[in-house]
Amino acid sequence: MKIEGLSHLGSKTEYRDDYVPEVLEAFENKHQGNDYWVTFNCPEFTSLCPITGQPDFATIHINYIPDIRMVESKALKLYLFSFRNHGAFHEDCVNIIMKDLIKLMDPRYIEVVGVFTPRGGISIYPYCNYGRPSTKFEQMAEARLLNHNPQMNYK
Repeated sequence: MKIEGLSHLGSKTEYRDDYVPEVLEAFENKHQGNDYWVTFNCPEFTSLCPITGQPDFATIHINYIPDIRMVESKALKLYLFSFRNHGAFHEDCVNIIMKDLIKLMDPRYIEVVGVFTPRGGISIYPYCNYGRPSTKFEQMAEARLLNHNPQMNYK
């Protein structure tokens, strides 16, 4: 079964060599009247340190409340895989992911967390979020950001 507008699902997987946001694809949310969470966890995320070229490993957690469009999971996998040879700091990775998904879906709310494995004895857990302006989701984003405790849920 092919869904209109989705080219990756059901086709042979082609892995790209560097960051390619254009592989992201969306489909229509069939439950637009409901507020509900969608969560993706990518425990095998890798990127490169832009200074040393050494690999960084992380679990990326993406949580969002959709509106009209939703991200297709295989396209998301290919997109996240495209960071493998991309040089970006941890904080850049999570913010780039969030901004690309906002551009694709225009969700009501989204948050992205990177739980990076230690290098040099230090773990980094960058967190970013967004709530649609002038809605309850903007207030929710502010509250979640101000009350965020990265040690609590992402060990």
